[in-house]
Amino acid sequence: MDGSIWNVLTYLLTRARLRARSALDGHPESGAMTLEWIVIAGILVVAATTAAVFFGNVITRYESKIP
Repeated sequence: MDGSIWNVLTYLLTRARLRARSALDGHPESGAMTLEWIVIAGILVVAATTAAVFFGNVITRYESKIP
């Protein structure tokens, strides 16, 4: 996996973990926002991983056509 993708995934997971921890500390207002951000982060991770795999395969296919 590319280093920049790994950095993004690590950042998003860390942010989600910190927000989940703040929600579990007893702040009900932060709970809804935390759940929203966890869902958004999950969608972004899936989209980024799918795009990386897709474009990686496309680039590899075009590279194999270069003599």
